[in-house]
Amino acid sequence: MNRKFNWKKMSIIGVCAITMLLAACGVNQPANQNSQGAGSQSLSGQESGQSVVIQNNGREIRFDKAPERAVTLNQHVTEVMLALGLEAKMVGTAYLDDAILPIYEEAYEKIPVLSDKYPSKEVLAAADPDFVYSGWKSGFGDEGVGSMEELEQAGIQSYLHMSSNMSAPTTEDVFTDILNIGKIFRIEDRSEALISSMKREMEQITDKLGQIDKPLTVFVYDSGEDQPLTAANNYMTTLIAQAGGTNIFSDVDKGWTTVSWEEVVNRNPEVIVIVDYGDKTVEQKRNMLLHKAELADLPAIKEQKLIVLPLSAAAEGVRAPIALKILAEGMYPEKFMN
Repeated sequence: MNRKFNWKKMSIIGVCAITMLLAACGVNQPANQNSQGAGSQSLSGQESGQSVVIQNNGREIRFDKAPERAVTLNQHVTEVMLALGLEAKMVGTAYLDDAILPIYEEAYEKIPVLSDKYPSKEVLAAADPDFVYSGWKSGFGDEGVGSMEELEQAGIQSYLHMSSNMSAPTTEDVFTDILNIGKIFRIEDRSEALISSMKREMEQITDKLGQIDKPLTVFVYDSGEDQPLTAANNYMTTLIAQAGGTNIFSDVDKGWTTVSWEEVVNRNPEVIVIVDYGDKTVEQKRNMLLHKAELADLPAIKEQKLIVLPLSAAAEGVRAPIALKILAEGMYPEKFMN
């Protein structure tokens, strides 16, 4: 999904600033990463002379060598690259949802920002990339940099982040994308270390949650006043379930869908997750929900159990532990008192 984003981040139920979350969650770069970037490190796993074949977006892609001049088109895939220590292999990036994770700021600042949104084909060509990595299909669409086939004809290889473009993705699907990038760049050890770290952090959170006998019912409010746009059977559903909740619209076979307020009321959510992005601030969204007459009797409104989740944390990337912590602490704060 492509959106216009605001930069004001607010919290409602004990949601810390992103920097504090990182410290609490323990999100770290892989242990073998150093300040000199990927270019200074030796290859591991696949030797540089061997070809790597990846199945991606219904296509078989062969990489005879690791890319040297990569461009990323969305924030969550940019952060995957930075988490793997590949900033030295990047010649451009684009389309931030919000501020880059603090632990990656220094590396990010060394990479040219080609565009606030998707760069034009001309701007992309001027960067002279040999690899383009997009988080969303739109990056390779009419408003993006051209199709994967067109890029291939121009001698540029590409990869579409599959977990962001499938029905009902899981964290395992996210890990598959991270593994694929590790294979493409011949740094499987780093991708495996990153995944192990993410799994460990998420297990620490779920261990604190313990057994949830009756998951809380959750409505995800994305945008819209006459009719709300909400998360249906998408990655948010997976994160909510891991945090001890049930997305009330998980039965809808779409990623995001527009529903009626009447149907929201019928499903009686105990928690509302507000997705932070767009022209409306979090406070504006919160006030609208709290003062909407038809929602007054909902448990989530009566108890003001409203959780703010930045869109960047809801994307299929390295922020899964952060998103899980925000959701779990918001739904079950008593389990995280100590």
